[in-house]
Amino acid sequence: MTNIEKAKLDPSSIYRRPADVLKDNTLSRQDKIDVLRSWAYDEREKEVAEEENMLSIDSNNKDYLDEILKTLHQLGIEGDQTDPPPTKHG
Repeated sequence: MTNIEKAKLDPSSIYRRPADVLKDNTLSRQDKIDVLRSWAYDEREKEVAEEENMLSIDSNNKDYLDEILKTLHQLGIEGDQTDPPPTKHG
């Protein structure tokens, strides 16, 4: 598995902050978008798990979704323009 594939599957294992994705010159613009969208999905899943008392999220991690969306905006993506799979959080 390449680092790009790993980054798309588990972004937080490669990057400390969403802005670090932008700084990674080994990724194409589309790769950066894919990584950030994957990370946003993961963060939404964590929020749902926390709501259901299945996971306790560190308060520092709660801002990740906002950071991810801001970073996507820097790449020209308004919000998250994907059709995510159906989940409790929509």
